[in-house]
Amino acid sequence: MNWNKTNVLKSDVDSIRQKYNIDAITASILIRRGITKGRDIFYFLEDDLRYQHNPFLFNGMEDAVDRILAAAEKDENGNREKVLIFGDRDVDGVTATTVLYECLVSLGIDVQFRVPKGDEAYGLSIEAIDEFADQYGSLIITVDCGIANVDEVAYAAQKGIDVIVTDHHNPQGVLPSPAIILDAKTEGSGYPFQEISGCALTYKLATALRFTKSKWYKTDVALLNARTEDDSIVIECIKVHNMIPMGRLTETVIPGEKSISDTKLPKYLQGQHIFCWNAKETSVLLKQAFGNGVDFNVYGMQDEISKFFPSLKDSSLEKIKNLSKIAKYGDHEPTEIGGFYNIYVTYVQQSLKKENPSFTETEEKELQLVALAAIADIMPLSDENRIFVRKGLEYMNAGRVRKGLVELLSKINLLGKRITSKDIGWSIAPKLNAAGRLGHADIATDLFTSDDPIEREQVAQKIIELNEERKTLTNDAENATFEQAKNSIENYNNKLSVVFDERIFKGVSGILASRYVEQFGIPSIVMSAVDDVVIGSMRSCRGFDVSNFLENMKDIFISHGGHDFAAGFSLERKNLEQYLSMVKENSRNIELLPVEDAGQPIDAEIYPEHMTPELINIVDRFEPYGNENENILFLARKIPIYSAQLVGKTERAHLKLVLDCENKEGKPTKFPAIFWGAGNLLHSEIEVGDKIDLLFNVERNTFNGTETLQLNIKDLRKSV
Repeated sequence: MNWNKTNVLKSDVDSIRQKYNIDAITASILIRRGITKGRDIFYFLEDDLRYQHNPFLFNGMEDAVDRILAAAEKDENGNREKVLIFGDRDVDGVTATTVLYECLVSLGIDVQFRVPKGDEAYGLSIEAIDEFADQYGSLIITVDCGIANVDEVAYAAQKGIDVIVTDHHNPQGVLPSPAIILDAKTEGSGYPFQEISGCALTYKLATALRFTKSKWYKTDVALLNARTEDDSIVIECIKVHNMIPMGRLTETVIPGEKSISDTKLPKYLQGQHIFCWNAKETSVLLKQAFGNGVDFNVYGMQDEISKFFPSLKDSSLEKIKNLSKIAKYGDHEPTEIGGFYNIYVTYVQQSLKKENPSFTETEEKELQLVALAAIADIMPLSDENRIFVRKGLEYMNAGRVRKGLVELLSKINLLGKRITSKDIGWSIAPKLNAAGRLGHADIATDLFTSDDPIEREQVAQKIIELNEERKTLTNDAENATFEQAKNSIENYNNKLSVVFDERIFKGVSGILASRYVEQFGIPSIVMSAVDDVVIGSMRSCRGFDVSNFLENMKDIFISHGGHDFAAGFSLERKNLEQYLSMVKENSRNIELLPVEDAGQPIDAEIYPEHMTPELINIVDRFEPYGNENENILFLARKIPIYSAQLVGKTERAHLKLVLDCENKEGKPTKFPAIFWGAGNLLHSEIEVGDKIDLLFNVERNTFNGTETLQLNIKDLRKSV
């Protein structure tokens, strides 16, 4: 393993350390990871929910909300519309279905859900539409699917059924119509972050629906501030709709030289509710600017906002602007009107929760599912995804585990233990996914939606059993197809491994494709068949976009879709040979990033005197770990080995060390360390008493209820 430590300038470290009030090690890690812009640093240092993106940034969100609210209204006979939530079979689809179902039930809506079962295909189906139409249903909401269902949405419209599409997969050129679409990856969506999960998207929709309980929903507001600057009065305004800034205006007026009609203010403020911070002070300045004959009819917010934030009672906007955390991470100087907007948004959010106390508990339950979905669907752990996962884990670890999840955690001996993103990825998500892979996604949804604790207990046990069955099916499929996968690589220009075998259970094709990606270091396609239809999964690596690869062959598919690194497809069996020929030809054009032989870059070097238990605080700050945020890799040099032993019963014994360090006060600090599969190093390359250089992660180790810190060694060398 090559050791790759990038040098960073002390001046750069000091700049970030001082600006954001962090330690030098954290600052150096951020720089080495290329996280140097304020907006990116923001999501590593802050995790308050008020910093997530506003759901109404989706251009279609207000339309979606209003259509759902219409479904909640009773007609003259006291009946409500019937609504169907159509989800997907994986963790993301099941959790997204749950979040929206619980939200719509709380609104009193006549709602049911459906997820693919058995051999049913991914995405909205004609069969589901027909069955719903027979029930006189009138609104379908897709979750974690739908963006590719162009024909199905058009068919629903013919049946008199409206469709709201909430999806996070890549669009395929033509969008479903007529439909209200919420997908951050569609052109012009308005949403600033594309990589949220399907569950996160339904959480956004649920959040927007809760916001309709506020008096501020669809209220046109203008925030206004007046201040003196030299001999002028500067008047700044921000138009706000559903807490979204819709426009800004600044007018600079020298008293006595301009009438208000000479400015853009009358037209800009027409029809707006005008709010300022301090009405008395603002009115005085406006009269100075335009004379006593002009009445702006402004309402001061200071007293009302101070009820929520007493420390602001006597504060000016000049002081408030410098208190703003958001402004601290900006690339421009904070402004008074910007500070007013930020505190207004926070006030609206807090007042909504105060008026509706149940919203806080509901949000906690939802975010635990959003955290599961982000990790299970391998969303990049950047931007607001970090907030979602951190908060979801926080609620789980505070003992407020939601129904369904508490039963599952109990079954796998994680209840009461500290849950991490690693636990979700390795222990929780695979079990939930197993239900969908084996055609029982409905029971995974039942786990979260059932109000019967006995039923949830039984479902959790069934999910454990299905996961064991899934393991067997996957291993059998690998044993049956490994040689085919290996030998296929040369046929596909050394760019792909391709497998087709009817013995593969279609629900494990994605897992098998991922295994072959890991083993061969190239993208992989794994296919099986159900009757006359071939069903395949494609997984990628090294920067290759599989969704675009499949899009180039779209004419041969019955259906296809997915993400950049994971996609699925189906085609008629009679077209399989033609498809394989097309794949072989197109594989010539596949461009893969070079295989990184340097290993994971080193994030920070820790000097022996800084080898203290406080290192875990830095590790915790960078949680959650996963896609695009690997575990922190530390380097330490000349660390003495205090003791060593071999552990494990396999052929490759593990090396367990105790390292002898001194802290900054010169007091001894003993660190346990484990190097998996490296028992052969003892007595051949190292001995007790030697000093070693090592690359390591810092992690918690829980045994018999006791938590200790442990170094997980990735590589070591005898010190020179």
